[in-house]
Amino acid sequence: MTVRRSRFGTLIERLSKVAETAGAGTGGITEGEVMAELRSLRARIPQLSGSLVASADGLLIAQDLPPSVEPSGMAAVTASGLALAHRIAQTAHGGAFYEVVIRGVDGYVVTYSAGPTASLTVLAGSGVNVGRLHLESRPAARTIAAHLAASSTRRAAPRNGGGRT
Repeated sequence: MTVRRSRFGTLIERLSKVAETAGAGTGGITEGEVMAELRSLRARIPQLSGSLVASADGLLIAQDLPPSVEPSGMAAVTASGLALAHRIAQTAHGGAFYEVVIRGVDGYVVTYSAGPTASLTVLAGSGVNVGRLHLESRPAARTIAAHLAASSTRRAAPRNGGGRT
């Protein structure tokens, strides 16, 4: 039993380090650009109570959430819902996923695809104009996808002339 607990502890520790590395790996400029987009989105939609960007693996990339929402947990749940939404869309229509709208008693949670490897999730109050929410959030998701794609291109590019002399 002790060996199992030790292995479990080691696994959790490794996963935690992977999550920390992934969050830090988005790179200063891109993370700043993504955060600026999240803040701008909140400024354009007064009923928006928070937003986050998560990888398809459930790792937190950036967040602008209220203190009552735990960012890493929300990122993980978002990824789970995103995977389910992809599967439902593919099964029902054979096509791609764009967004999921969840309407709850106290408001909305909407998850938008932000490219092939990430998602944008927004939280809004029950009085939000859903059409306006979509009108502002869809372009934000596309912009975030572009920032993340540019970041991965910069990371993949060889440094210092690619090592050739």
